[in-house]
Amino acid sequence: MSEVKDTRKVTIKAFRFNAETDYLPYTKQYEMEVGKDELILDLMNRIKWEHDGSFSYRRSCRHGICGACAIKVNGKSVLACKQNAIELLNLFDNDITLEPSSKKRAIKDLIIDKTDFWDKHAAVKPFIVADIDPRPASESKQSVAQFNALLDADLCIQCGACHYACPALEVNDAFLGPAALAAAYRFTADTRDEATEERLQITFESGSGVWDCVKCFECAEACPKEVNPIEKIGKLHNMQFEHGVAVSNVATRHAEGFLRGMKKTGYLDEADIVTYSEGYLGMYKHLGTALKMMKTGKIHWHSGIPFIDSIPKIKNLDEVQKLIAISQTNKL
Repeated sequence: MSEVKDTRKVTIKAFRFNAETDYLPYTKQYEMEVGKDELILDLMNRIKWEHDGSFSYRRSCRHGICGACAIKVNGKSVLACKQNAIELLNLFDNDITLEPSSKKRAIKDLIIDKTDFWDKHAAVKPFIVADIDPRPASESKQSVAQFNALLDADLCIQCGACHYACPALEVNDAFLGPAALAAAYRFTADTRDEATEERLQITFESGSGVWDCVKCFECAEACPKEVNPIEKIGKLHNMQFEHGVAVSNVATRHAEGFLRGMKKTGYLDEADIVTYSEGYLGMYKHLGTALKMMKTGKIHWHSGIPFIDSIPKIKNLDEVQKLIAISQTNKL
């Protein structure tokens, strides 16, 4: 039997850019022997210590707590101090490039400007708002159930991995992003907090709030602490209905349109969602998309026309309708 090597000779590529001197970023290669127990942070340290002292990145605790060393490897979000290097070399067939979490925010090599992240985090009031006695006679207690309702949202380490993996934020700078919205849920769900209505209103705003999330689950995939921000975003949707913050608009009617289709047929009715959300006049701006969907058979020429049932009904539709009636607690 051949012996398994403890090291592997590879070429590590690194994103290089200095905002003060470089017009464009470039990639530089470094050859090294990588051990089976080395982490991505070990490779970054070796580049700096053994190859190029000007190579720059953030690091601190080395225990996956501070979030400083969040970067991307070939587009995959990782905490450099927790990610085994050989695992990624296997995943990417020995071809990996160390990249900043956001290339357009790069300051120097893997260091980025996180101003937008912290500004949006601060915007949701990420703290308990309560009028309490400055010298309380006893502590503020929570039951186990009340604590569990936070759904581990307090485990977030503000690394920004989910924030910079979010495609909605990439095209919409106003969007608060998954990390800020997860923080908004964490404090809104806290029984000691008194800013529920205010925070729900902040997260309801069109263009920046939860209704601009595209439900791609990239944030859940990127999070190194398994906070699952998309789950918290869904909870904020429900809380906005429960507290009467949600009003009828294109976004909320779009959400209701999904349920409307389930009630009628048990299937997703794309054409009906558009007409229900935006009306028959509003649907004309989507004609280009509709024609493409017709070509692929996703919808038909009569889809969305009143009094024409273009979607077949599933078997046992009555059971689905009963489940919806039992579980639905809020309506606009």
